[in-house]
Amino acid sequence: MAMKNAPPAGTIRYWAAARAAAGTSEEPYAAATLAEALDAARRRHTTRPEFARVLLRCAFLVDGTPVGTRDHTTIQLAEGGTVEVLPPFAGG
Repeated sequence: MAMKNAPPAGTIRYWAAARAAAGTSEEPYAAATLAEALDAARRRHTTRPEFARVLLRCAFLVDGTPVGTRDHTTIQLAEGGTVEVLPPFAGG
């Protein structure tokens, strides 16, 4: 029986309000898509209800590329990649 390949593993980095809501500045992911990585992060932080609310307002960079309005299920993650979670910033 063939073994299923493990999903890519990398790092999610949280900034500002996202870091406060997560209670950490970064954590690992093991997911094929951005949607899967964020779903797993939400499950990890169910004791921190503000986390899911903050994610709804965040922008995301995957390996330095802005995700924008693209469907998170279509954003492929790479082995050793980085997802940056950026809440809206005040000022300008």
